[in-house]
Amino acid sequence: MSKLKALVLNASLKQTSAGEPSNTGGLSQEVLNIMEDEGAETEMVRLADYHIPFGISADLGGEDEWPLILEKVKEADIVMIGTPIWLGEKSSLAKLAIERLDGSSSETNEKGQSIFYNKVGGVIITGNEDGAKKAASSILYAQSNLGFLIPPNVDTYWVGEAGPGPSYLDVDGNNNEFTKGHVKMLAYNTLHLARILKENPIPAVGNVMQ
Repeated sequence: MSKLKALVLNASLKQTSAGEPSNTGGLSQEVLNIMEDEGAETEMVRLADYHIPFGISADLGGEDEWPLILEKVKEADIVMIGTPIWLGEKSSLAKLAIERLDGSSSETNEKGQSIFYNKVGGVIITGNEDGAKKAASSILYAQSNLGFLIPPNVDTYWVGEAGPGPSYLDVDGNNNEFTKGHVKMLAYNTLHLARILKENPIPAVGNVMQ
């Protein structure tokens, strides 16, 4: 079996060039570390580093850099969306990424299924206010609707105390037992289902695009 490829689309609003560490990236890396130990190839893309215009299209032309990211999604077996919480919601970049993925939902594989079939989804969330469950349910539903498969317990998150306060990296959030448990479930459950799909992809019967 070929190596599994896992991708995190990090929807932090911080650009790498700003020099600020991404809390969402920090938690995402905990998941990727396990996957690497299990033999998977991993990559994290910080969306804020790319020029991604608004729209529902695979390629909006001009300086649109989304096609570069879309190619990584197409090559991946596992696609996780990482997002901070802002005002109780997923970030605007997370929403933008989902909308741009939707722009490719009519593309099909050789069986006539959505190109996102036989890919596994998951979500990673950080913040210091409530909204993790809401953001997770929204993202996981969107992934499922686009064709990704969602295993059980693939929403890992760290949420600090209500109101402004320390973030994940400030308080060594990876020592939180609940978060550590969900990191493991996300990593192992996505890997397990991705391995199954490599050997037994979803049949085309009843699952082709109309």
